[in-house]
Amino acid sequence: MLTTKNLNPHLLKAEYAVRGPIVIRAQELEKTGKKIIYCNVGNPQALKQKPLTYIRQVLCLLEYPELMNNALTIVQFPADIIERAKHLHHMIPHGTGAYTQSAGIPFVRQAVADFINKRDGIPADENNIILTDGASKGVQAVLTALMKSTNDGFMIPVPQYPLYSASIELYGASQIGYYLDEANSWQLSEQILNESIEQAKKKGINPVAIAVINPGNPTGAVLSHENIVMIINFAKKNALAIMADEVYQENVYREGAKFYSFAKVMHQLEEKDIPLFSFHSVSKGFLGECGHRGGYLEMRNVPDDVLAQFIKLQSISLCSNTVGQLVTYLMVSPPQKGDESFDLYVKERDGILNDLKTKAEILGKGLNAIEGMTIEIPHGAMYAFVKIELPHTEDVTKMSAEERNAYDAKRDNDYCMALLEETGICVVPGSGFGQLPGTLHFRTTFLPPKDEIEELVVKMKSFHEAYFKMIK
Repeated sequence: MLTTKNLNPHLLKAEYAVRGPIVIRAQELEKTGKKIIYCNVGNPQALKQKPLTYIRQVLCLLEYPELMNNALTIVQFPADIIERAKHLHHMIPHGTGAYTQSAGIPFVRQAVADFINKRDGIPADENNIILTDGASKGVQAVLTALMKSTNDGFMIPVPQYPLYSASIELYGASQIGYYLDEANSWQLSEQILNESIEQAKKKGINPVAIAVINPGNPTGAVLSHENIVMIINFAKKNALAIMADEVYQENVYREGAKFYSFAKVMHQLEEKDIPLFSFHSVSKGFLGECGHRGGYLEMRNVPDDVLAQFIKLQSISLCSNTVGQLVTYLMVSPPQKGDESFDLYVKERDGILNDLKTKAEILGKGLNAIEGMTIEIPHGAMYAFVKIELPHTEDVTKMSAEERNAYDAKRDNDYCMALLEETGICVVPGSGFGQLPGTLHFRTTFLPPKDEIEELVVKMKSFHEAYFKMIK
């Protein structure tokens, strides 16, 4: 009989808190009729964000091309939408149900290269781009390719999106956590990076790459140009590849904040030695097309024979899904001024981004007004990493580091579970992302509709005050 004892031990050790026990409990409560405000995962359209008309109209025609020959059916579609769909159908004559080239449809890869060139004003080569089933598959491909032994280590932020910790655990590699500087808007600290890598080397770990999420998940931070320059110099000094997770590049809200791609900053520095792997996705930004699983991996300073191995790795799964590739094309090739669909596209895009900015401010100001709760109003992305203060129920002075971590993990898990049971608000404990020892957090999105975010703030205040008194 098959039991967990027969399974891969790396699988058993891997954890993915974003869809862990609290979410499972939320789904159980929802079945009983309890209203749940899901703030656990960045899944915009599941939280009532409407898809862009442009994307859905083009996909409609591509999935059922017969509509393009029926004027009565498509009479309400803008002319540029119909022409674009016809062009795309001509470029993929086998349709959306057929496999594509392993690295992805060539004209889509070229469109991605053009997008990078326009975004950053730097050269981009379609041959260095692989289309993936979301950014996650690109990240996992790089981890797979760079890991030569179990002693190889990947530097990942703390807190981090658990894709990284879970995947590294699954593959049997080593994690090298580096704490983000909460007191400095969650930027990276050179001192902390140096301390982290030195400690890893003393343990016999061989650091091979550093992962950076910008804008940040779960922190909502947007890295400054100076911080990115520091990271690049650190990577060069330590012979590390850089994994740049840039899926939230459209989600920047704070006045004066700006997204800088690692590719652009490396080009400015004329850096040609550090391997750079950059990831983007259709799931975030203002598209929110999570279910279509589209994205790309761009590689720089990678020789042709290494690139060939990445394409071989992709070919083991044949290719990424065809519709996801096409949504990636639509992401990087939006309507242009003069197109009939342009005005609606801009209205929907700006409406989504402005709404996210408003909700980030409502959440930040509301939670900061609660005693024992602090949050920096998110500069970008879709999340806030909220710090909470709770009284101790045990004497922590006698605990070892491991005992303290387990104690704090239980405390924030208990808090988030109680929050769910009492209010229907579903958030993720900070221990699921990693946090500085002795601190407690939870991660929440601000994706639900504005009225639900306002409701969340009110419920959170009432719950936190009652919970604090209960355990004091």
